[in-house]
Amino acid sequence: AVAVGMAFGPAAALPLVDALATEPAMARYHWLPSVRGDLLAKLGRHDEAREAFEQAAALTRNARERALLLERARTMPAP
Repeated sequence: AVAVGMAFGPAAALPLVDALATEPAMARYHWLPSVRGDLLAKLGRHDEAREAFEQAAALTRNARERALLLERARTMPAP
């Protein structure tokens, strides 16, 4: 999905990420909502991006990653 996003843009990659999100094995994988947040931010969907970054932050056990994800959520433009 990341490669598709880089080659064809975030709108092409987002459906792939959303499809992966339905897989039970991905339920606790913090990189998935992180990538989703990045794609949504690039599409200007800042409220959804903020939620995705917050979800990713809640899933990670790494304090530095959590801080980075929460910072990304905090810096999303307000509606």
